[in-house]
Amino acid sequence: MILEVEDAHTYYGESHILEGVSIEVAEGETVALIGRNGVGKTTTLRTVLQLTPPREGSVRYRGEELVGLGTHEVAERGIGWIPEDRRVFSQLTVAENVRIAVPKGGDTEAAIARVYDTFPALAERKDAKAGALSGGQQQMLAIARGLVNENDLLLIDEPSEGLAPQIVADVGQAIADVAADDTVLLVEQNLPLAMDLADRFYLLDNGNVITEGEATSGVADDEEIRRYLSA
Repeated sequence: MILEVEDAHTYYGESHILEGVSIEVAEGETVALIGRNGVGKTTTLRTVLQLTPPREGSVRYRGEELVGLGTHEVAERGIGWIPEDRRVFSQLTVAENVRIAVPKGGDTEAAIARVYDTFPALAERKDAKAGALSGGQQQMLAIARGLVNENDLLLIDEPSEGLAPQIVADVGQAIADVAADDTVLLVEQNLPLAMDLADRFYLLDNGNVITEGEATSGVADDEEIRRYLSA
């Protein structure tokens, strides 16, 4: 397994958010975390990144314990994060945003070529300021920045949030293209999209894993799962 989270208990102050979460991600997989808002999905990503370290439990990446490391040390090991708020540099062009995300010593031109091949819409707007892009294009740019950072594991948080349906489809295709070459842990509220992109899923509720399984189109119609998502 590339990532193993075992019995993680994570708090915000005295609020117990993750109450013993355990998940695994194999190399090359796309795994989705699903559940209502506030059940611990984003906190699980933050726990992996050591932005919110667990008070109890283990987080292992390629067998190495991450608990106790700084977030920059976690990132240096090859774990990238695309947060929900995208965090592109609005005053820089698309090309500049991509260029500064390439690690020192990396092949910048090859990285940019990969981005434009994966995201043709960004190639068409490479000289535009990121702040002038649509929400969907900004999300593609955020994914592209994670892609060129040479990460082995990419954590993507709510990529479809606030996007129009057609743009969601475009972003979904972009993530599928990325997932063909990289390992992805995805937090996504849009259940059909999550099931379309993922190989497996974990359903979280109140800081616990309720169930897990293979991601299929039938999951979106499962009454028990839908009850947890709408409760």
